[in-house]
Amino acid sequence: MNATLVHLSRLDHAACTTFNRVNHRRAWSMVFGAVSRLGDGVFWYAMMVILPVVYGQADIILSLALALNGAACTLLYRWLKGATQRPRPCEVYAHLRRTVAPLDRFSFPSGHTLHAVAFTVLIGCAHPAWCVVLIPFTVLVAGSRLILGLHYPSDVIAGAVIGGAVSLATWLAGGALGIF
Repeated sequence: MNATLVHLSRLDHAACTTFNRVNHRRAWSMVFGAVSRLGDGVFWYAMMVILPVVYGQADIILSLALALNGAACTLLYRWLKGATQRPRPCEVYAHLRRTVAPLDRFSFPSGHTLHAVAFTVLIGCAHPAWCVVLIPFTVLVAGSRLILGLHYPSDVIAGAVIGGAVSLATWLAGGALGIF
C-alpha cells in the first residue's frame, strides 16, 4: 500500500475510534441505534406516503421517482460492496463497540448514508422547506454509522457523494423530461 493510502487508513481508523466513543454510553447507543433503524428505510418509506398526502396527486410522481431512485442506489451500492469487499471497522478493530447488527457484510460505501442523501436531495429539490427536517436527519443517520462502529468516515463520505450524484442526475433528467 502506498504512503498516501496508509495515511488515509490511519485517519479513517482514528476517526472511527473517536466517533465510536459515543457508543460506549448506553443512552447514546440507544439513540443512534434508533436513528440508524429509521434510516434502514422506515423514515423514507413514510416520506413516500406523506408527500402525496400533503401535496396532492402531483407528488405521486415524486414518490415514484424516490422509489426508483432508491432502487437504483441499492443496486449501485450492493455492486460496490461486492466489488470492494471492505470489512467493517468493527470487524477489523476489536476495540470498536458495535451495538446493532449490520444489514449486510461489507462496509464500502455506507448504504444508509447513500440513501439518506439521495432521498434528501430529491425531496429538497421538490420541496426546499423539508430540508429543515431532512438535512439534520441525514446528518444523524450518517453519524450513526460512524458512532455504531459500522463504517469508516470514507464509507460515509463516498455514500454521500454517490447518493447526491445519483439523485441530482435523477432530478436533472426528470426536469429535462418535464416530470419535475
